[in-house]
Amino acid sequence: AHPALSPSGGTVDAMSLQILVTVLVALAYVVGLCGIVLPVLPGTITIIIATLIWAIVTGSWTSWVAFAIIAVLGIAGMTTSYVLTGRRLQRHEVPTWPILVGIASGIVGIFVIPFLGLPIGFLAGLYVSEAVRLKDWKRGLSSAWVAIKALGIGIAIEFTLAMLSTITFAIAVVLHFMNA
Repeated sequence: AHPALSPSGGTVDAMSLQILVTVLVALAYVVGLCGIVLPVLPGTITIIIATLIWAIVTGSWTSWVAFAIIAVLGIAGMTTSYVLTGRRLQRHEVPTWPILVGIASGIVGIFVIPFLGLPIGFLAGLYVSEAVRLKDWKRGLSSAWVAIKALGIGIAIEFTLAMLSTITFAIAVVLHFMNA
């Protein structure tokens, strides 16, 4: 492998570049895991793309096997999350627009109440939109609770698979650098 140019004009050896990229990818994993829980940040897709970049830079069989496993886990997590959440919401006849109102309210909430604004805004927006849709505040609360549980289950499944991806990445990093 040819050494890369550093900003100072010198060269960076391949191992230093691999270590730097590994650290940056690990940071991307933190962003990805947070993004699964906080819909303002990109989640699982960040983990998959970061792992792909790591595999390209390191080029080892370990990194490519890890990427394949992580891609499967990530796709499974995103798909399962959307399918199970969607089915549960359909079963309880909760349309998509109250959830979108909740997300928009959560984004506004971030700016109104730092840190706690996202969940408070989301819950308030979801509840009010469901109460207005059903023309009944009590039924709106019940319907919003169904939506919250459905979204929570989806997030829990996606997060669990993302944690398995994180463990896979950690094992792959150790194996890669032990064999480097």
